[in-house]
Order: sequence, then structure tokens, then C-alpha cells
Amino acid sequence: MKGLVIKNTGSWVTVRLDDGSTVNCKMRGVLRLKGMRCTNPVAVGDIVQVEDKGGDAPVVGAIEPRRNYIIRRASNLSKEFQIIAANLDQAVLVVTLTNPVTSTTFIDRFLATAEAYNVPAVLAFNKVDLITTDELQQQLGELLALYQEIGYPVIAMSATTGAGADDLRQLLSGKMSLLSGNSGVGKSSIINLLVPDAHVRVGDVSHTHHKGMHTTTFSELLDLPGGGAIIDTPGVKAFGTIDFERAEVAHYFPEIFKISDGCRFNNCTHTHEPGCAVLDAVERGDIAYSRFVSYLSILDEDPNNKYRKPF
Repeated sequence: MKGLVIKNTGSWVTVRLDDGSTVNCKMRGVLRLKGMRCTNPVAVGDIVQVEDKGGDAPVVGAIEPRRNYIIRRASNLSKEFQIIAANLDQAVLVVTLTNPVTSTTFIDRFLATAEAYNVPAVLAFNKVDLITTDELQQQLGELLALYQEIGYPVIAMSATTGAGADDLRQLLSGKMSLLSGNSGVGKSSIINLLVPDAHVRVGDVSHTHHKGMHTTTFSELLDLPGGGAIIDTPGVKAFGTIDFERAEVAHYFPEIFKISDGCRFNNCTHTHEPGCAVLDAVERGDIAYSRFVSYLSILDEDPNNKYRKPF
């Protein structure tokens, strides 16, 4: 039997079979062995083969080849990785500028990973109802313009007031979409807005650390009323990239890759070389400094990537 993984609790996965029925399955041990570096060899969105063991629980025996996926380092010091979701039409990253603050480094690492694994990405700036100061309004406008100019669809919205919700519904309609972001950015509230009968528990933001507290503890696919589906995942505090080749990192920053055609050297790392068109563009302001810092932060993750920082 073949089906779609719609829920993963870590111990069990729920599979929607081709006939529309669902079964809870265990994972065959060989799948765990094959994914020794992977904390979850089966992800929501995977197409899997289910084997009926008679009186025992069904078993996920094999995973069909994935067309794409989103992956992250399991922790900053770990060599293991986590597949967040697979076989996606797009990934929507929910970010906030206050309560809590999503760093541009987090945003850019997510976007770079989406580029690396061929997943179109969308940015949803939530909680715009809390943007009450001139400084925050200016920051929001600058970030919306920055990422839109690079080529990413952007939405300014509020799950509390419903502002921008129709724009998000339109982007999600008929597509398989991952919904990701830091804890506390309002993913659960957005899901409850989009899927009223989902009844996802909404958490609070810590007043001490100004960071979100986890409410979602497992990954789950939820069907949208108008067609399509969203994959809800636990909030993440950091987004570590995995297995990026140094020479390829610039490829995952579209504006850096485009300007790098003008570099004097074909193997330019954009960190110190003379005649580097990227460094010149950063100094002129044609490439946002925040994006360049994010680029350097990914180079920094590999202990073999030693270089002299240009600024």
C-alpha cells in the first residue's frame, strides 16, 4: 500500500493511504539505520510504502524518492540533521519584528536552505498590528522591500486582526506548503485562522526572554478548506545549515550570485579577494549588509572555512 505521511510524532507516523483511509505506522529498523545522521528518516510530506504485518501494527517499509525537502542541522554542534518536511510546492516562513524578534540571519539561513533544496519560499511578516512605532514601521518597510526586490513573495499580516489573511490564502490555495518559523511568531494563530476546525493550541511569549514557547510538539499536515494543505511544524530557535559546500554558498543568495559574475576570479569567496564585485556592491549598498553578514555566517559554520573577514 502507498500513501502520504500526514503526521509524525517521533514514535509513530500517520499515513493517508491512496483510498483516503489513514493508518498509524511504525518505521522499519533499516530506515533508521539508513538515516543514521538524520533524526527523522520519515518526514511529513513523504510518499511511503506501507506493509501490513497482519496482527501487528503496519510498518513503513520504504520511502519514495523526494522531489525536494527542507532540512536543518539538529543543533549547532551536531553533525546530525532533521528533515522538516518533504515534497513541497513552497515553504512559508513566518517572521515577526517584535514579540518575539526574528533575526535576519535566521530568515536568510532558511531562504538559503530553500534555494539549495529547490523549494520556493515565501515570507509572511506576522503581528503587524504590533508595529506601533516609527522605527518598527520603517524597519518593516525596508525588509519587505529588500526581500521583494530579491524575488521572494512577501506578505504583511496579522493573525489577530485578519489583515493580510486573504493574501496568504491566495498564495496557499491548491499547494502543499510548509509553515515554519521561530516559536512565538504566531504560526498556531495563523493555522486557526486558515483552518477554523484545527483548534491548534496557541502559546505565549516569555516576558523574561521575549521568545516564544513551544506549543506544537510534532509535525502534521492540515488540509485547507479551499484546497491545498499546510504542514505545521514545531517552532525552531535556530536554523543551522548542513553540508553546504563553500563554493556553493553564494549560489543560494540570488543577488550575491548575480553580481558575482563581475568578480575578477572565478573562485572568488567574496571575503577578501581584489576585484570582488560583491564586496564592492556591499560597500555601495547594492547588496544589503544584513544579507552579506548572513552569507558569512554560513561560511563560518564549517571549521575548514577559514578566511579574513572583510569588515
